[in-house]
Amino acid sequence: MNAPATAGMLRALPAEHRQRLMRFAHETAFPQGTRLFEEGGRADRFWIIRTGSVALDMHVPGRRPAVIETLGVNELIGWSWLFAPHVWHLGAEATSTVRAYEFDATAIRSLCQGDPALGQSVAQWVGDVLAHRLRSSRTRLLDLYAPYGSGSLL
Repeated sequence: MNAPATAGMLRALPAEHRQRLMRFAHETAFPQGTRLFEEGGRADRFWIIRTGSVALDMHVPGRRPAVIETLGVNELIGWSWLFAPHVWHLGAEATSTVRAYEFDATAIRSLCQGDPALGQSVAQWVGDVLAHRLRSSRTRLLDLYAPYGSGSLL
């Protein structure tokens, strides 16, 4: 396991849980411009970025997709795999060449069900990521579509 490539997990998961999760990791790569997933599609995997960047975007009728957040090294791509109905809530596109660890969502959900302590750690980690993404989405959408100054959070 490459410690820098899992820094987000280093802070969030106990070492034993992180090591067990990484046994399921497969290295993958995406060229710039690759769509990793589309809003509404089946969320059957997730990634941790090793190099490169990925833009999370949201479909806006009559407009180009709105970029909600750009993710970089050590960040989790995808949280929808953990929560039923396992459907992507956003889209994602590689904005540069990306190398990442890829995880099969079904296998990780099964692993978590078999070990409640690991499941709780993973759920807390993904929940923290989700909370951050929701705050980012709100701020970005307010910056794009609300009157000047509405996007700042107090």
